[in-house]
Amino acid sequence: MTSDDIAVALDQGVATLTICRPPHNYFDPPLVEALVETAISLSADPATRCIVLRSEGRSFCAGANFGGAKKTGGGSSAEGGPARAGRPGHLYEVAARLFDVEVPIVAAVQGAAIGGGLGLAMACDFRVATPRARFVANFAALGIHHGFGLSVTLARVVGNQRAERMLLTGSPVSGKEAVVIGLCDLLVPEEDLMSAVDVFAHEIAGLAPLAIRSIKRTLRQGIRGEVELAIDREINEQNWLFRTADHREGTAALAEKRPPVFRAQ
Repeated sequence: MTSDDIAVALDQGVATLTICRPPHNYFDPPLVEALVETAISLSADPATRCIVLRSEGRSFCAGANFGGAKKTGGGSSAEGGPARAGRPGHLYEVAARLFDVEVPIVAAVQGAAIGGGLGLAMACDFRVATPRARFVANFAALGIHHGFGLSVTLARVVGNQRAERMLLTGSPVSGKEAVVIGLCDLLVPEEDLMSAVDVFAHEIAGLAPLAIRSIKRTLRQGIRGEVELAIDREINEQNWLFRTADHREGTAALAEKRPPVFRAQ
């Protein structure tokens, strides 16, 4: 893990975490672990009243580093797929600790949030997006099961029916549609994204900090347990689906930019 992967800035109670892996900000277990540990450490400081999560480049986060891509994401053709290297469970178990962060987290989504990147966005309390943003649960197109606790977080935000539609069709949700269905809280022009997020975060930071933490604990009580149970199943389902011919076909088709031909094998 290099110091270039995450940048931290503090301003009047608002801590901004920036993922620095442009253009697509693919993640891997070390990056997720560093992100989680940094967020938890910041939230343990009474001076931190809100956290902003943003990223550099074209995508908010295009998912896990899939098939050994370089950290810039330029070598990967399978955006949004879980990492092959290592045990997927480790990544998701670490990610579940985001729900231990005691202060609100606001995601600034400037571009694509795909696969695990969608999971990361949904682990935040709020999402502010631009018209260029798109939210994609492309797991079935890759022949695998979703992860990152999306079984819980997506349905809690958009409802069971909309979550099922996103997961079973893989259809992108635009920034404009996202704000209509409640997937994001604000839609702002791309050039105004960070200024709007800054206003939003400082509005929270200006309120009574003990009350903010107390209200978040009440609203999110039980979600950590639900996410852990969901992740157990997600890991089990991913583990056997990783070994299927359909998964190999899904990733090959994406790399070759062609429609996949699945054979239930």
